[in-house]
Amino acid sequence: FAAQRHVLTYMEDAVSQLLENREDISQYGIARFFTEYFNSVRQGTHILFREFSFVQATPHNRASFLRTFWRCFRTVGKNGGKYSSICCYLLTAQEYHCLLQLLCPDFPMELTQKAARIVLMDDAMDCLMSFSDFLFAFQIQFYYSEFLESVAAIYQDLLAGKNPNTVIVPTSSSGQHRQRQPPNDCNPLEGVEASLFYQCLESLCDRSKYSCPPSALVKEMLSGVQRITFYGFLMALAKDQGINQALGALPDKGDLFLDPAMDQELEKLVAQVSGLSVSGPASSSADTANMPVRNSPRINSPWRPLHHRRKMDAESEGSNEETDSSEN
Repeated sequence: FAAQRHVLTYMEDAVSQLLENREDISQYGIARFFTEYFNSVRQGTHILFREFSFVQATPHNRASFLRTFWRCFRTVGKNGGKYSSICCYLLTAQEYHCLLQLLCPDFPMELTQKAARIVLMDDAMDCLMSFSDFLFAFQIQFYYSEFLESVAAIYQDLLAGKNPNTVIVPTSSSGQHRQRQPPNDCNPLEGVEASLFYQCLESLCDRSKYSCPPSALVKEMLSGVQRITFYGFLMALAKDQGINQALGALPDKGDLFLDPAMDQELEKLVAQVSGLSVSGPASSSADTANMPVRNSPRINSPWRPLHHRRKMDAESEGSNEETDSSEN
């Protein structure tokens, strides 16, 4: 049980943090520190602002990071109404990577690019993506990273007509992610035989010590096609709600922008920033009734200036140069 739940990993991390912050911790006691630490592990907040090697160290850490990323930035997908999922802001891979680095400063760009490639296929990597498309592709790429590296090797062997008897399984999760060479999926008629591909994946899942999608769901996914390409398989994984539910980190796509607990906290925060009392006296009900409606720009505005900010900075620099030249 201890090995399955990676208890030793968390004990070592807790002791390490205890030693690093022993002066502060001594003020309120070691027992309280361990209680708060393991409460944060249970709640999934222990991965905030931590180094990537820790964030990806265990399946629970990966799921916690996915859930935190969704809860923090789901408003990126909201536009045109209070919590509308009809329209959404579109961002590039680089901009999504900036969001990831807000939670994990040393998050590797390679993983973000691989997730973006699942969505964009052969399109340019600077194309725009919706939050939901990127999030579900990123979930597959991040949580099943080692599995996908082995799948890529198997796919290449099958394309070359080789029998991949030796399954390549990554032996380290140190965060040294190799740059995956994208298989040639340009022609939709190309690909590999789905039944043979599944046999290799089933063997991989039996041997691998890393997280793999449920074999039954993969079999069901591949049973409906005769041939499949590598990125077609990744996209099918990303869109499969059964795999999403089995992983358990994100809600179904239809509920992606619903988080009542977080919505309530956001409403309180907006009210405080606006100088309003969340729980005012009864006499203030008339003022509350006349309160201006909080429309979507208040929630979405932090993400809108991503493109405009660069333009404004450039114009500002140009105006400064003109001012300097006029003074001279």
